[in-house]
Amino acid sequence: MAPPLLLVLLLLPALAAGHQHPSSSGSSALSEWRPAKASYYAADPEDAIGGACGFGDLGKHGYGMATVGLSTALFDRGAACGGCYEVRCVEDLKYCLPGTSIVVTATNFCAPNYGLPADAGGHCNPPNHHFLLPIQAFEKIALWKAGVMPIQYRRVKCLREGGVRFSVNGRHFFFTVLISNVGGAGDVRSVKIKGTESGWLSMGRNWGQVWHINCDMRGQPLSFELSSSDGKALTSFNVVPKDWEYGKTYTGKQFLL
Repeated sequence: MAPPLLLVLLLLPALAAGHQHPSSSGSSALSEWRPAKASYYAADPEDAIGGACGFGDLGKHGYGMATVGLSTALFDRGAACGGCYEVRCVEDLKYCLPGTSIVVTATNFCAPNYGLPADAGGHCNPPNHHFLLPIQAFEKIALWKAGVMPIQYRRVKCLREGGVRFSVNGRHFFFTVLISNVGGAGDVRSVKIKGTESGWLSMGRNWGQVWHINCDMRGQPLSFELSSSDGKALTSFNVVPKDWEYGKTYTGKQFLL
């Protein structure tokens, strides 16, 4: 019979293995599962246009109805826009669809209602972590009769088709760019722009994923440098050609997963 100390050493690897929880999404997970609540709204075609992140037509930008409005604590004044979240229903055996989850993109803001307490109707009030889903997304994980549901969520990598899109707009010395279809972390935390007549210039977040700079960028090709919340950077050189026009969208490179 092995000595007691040897038995303990032999058992340690088995005990450690017994406490491992493999991720269902493998390397795509960017955070651990966290508790939150979710509710839904009955979406119509007009709801696919607009939102606090500035994406406009969600179908055109590739997001569809797999989207979410985040509460104040999660929205982070627009910094969360474009990020992807895996959401699953938990605890309620009556309404949850077992073994299901859905990946949604943050495209909107769930506004707080300070007329109600955070624990009695003010679902999106701080410090609540709340997900407001279109009913089409909600019904992927739970029955609509559930109303407000306990859920778990985690950040995951965004899988996008094609490159990052740069939609330029503005007037004269006021230049804006909407950045969409971002892969990897999905969000954008800083933006720099460069023309042939300037060095790299930092842009400011105007709202959501619309960035701006007070500078006349007309008549020159434009390059962009982006950074995301996972610390990765992406540079698209001369992605916007010299003869660019306001209201047009140009496609650059994509973040590597």
